[in-house]
Amino acid sequence: MTYGEILFRTATSFIALLVLTRLLGKKQVGHLTFFNYVTGITFGSTTAEIIVNKQITLLQGISSLILWSLLAFIVALTGLRSVKAREILDGQPTILVKQGKILEKALAKQHLNIDDLSMLLRNKDVFSPEEVEFAILEPDGQLSVLKKEELLPATKKDIKATLTPIHRIPTELIVDGKIVEKNLVKMDVSVVWLNQQLKKANIHSLDQVFYAELQLDGTLYIDKYQDSIP
Repeated sequence: MTYGEILFRTATSFIALLVLTRLLGKKQVGHLTFFNYVTGITFGSTTAEIIVNKQITLLQGISSLILWSLLAFIVALTGLRSVKAREILDGQPTILVKQGKILEKALAKQHLNIDDLSMLLRNKDVFSPEEVEFAILEPDGQLSVLKKEELLPATKKDIKATLTPIHRIPTELIVDGKIVEKNLVKMDVSVVWLNQQLKKANIHSLDQVFYAELQLDGTLYIDKYQDSIP
């Protein structure tokens, strides 16, 4: 197999893998369930075989990827329509801590030890199981934690503070020195207003701006390429 053929097979496999992964959706590249994990491993190994194994033609390799993608799509569609199938494919959430008590049997069933649990809790800014009302291991391996009521932070509703409705989210207006035109239109902001805000910040060229974002309160957050940090 010549270097040219290897390069061609690599480029073709890369494009095919990229297209098929996009078609399968964001879940495939997000937090993995068991089924997503198996699919990802199979995609990777099949692509590697296509590139280096000259006994497999490019057409055969791409056909294999397409067939696997089709099967993965059918299985995912089945999971959407059937609760039982979804439980088999993705698994179910498992309660590991309840009302401050560690459920040892549930921990052992998930092949986790106390050190694993402690690490997962610390990732959620919890340093003792005693603080936890419920800790649930999700099918994608992430831990969801609900602290005990007395340890939950007070909300505006709790202290009866005035609530301000949120009608938009922070939105990027400039990225890498270029205006994001579609966001200007979406946020009903003019280029004139944007330039005025930049001038107020002593910025006279878009080339100086690495990132600019419209905040919830209507102000503009600006990050320059070369910030003066004391």
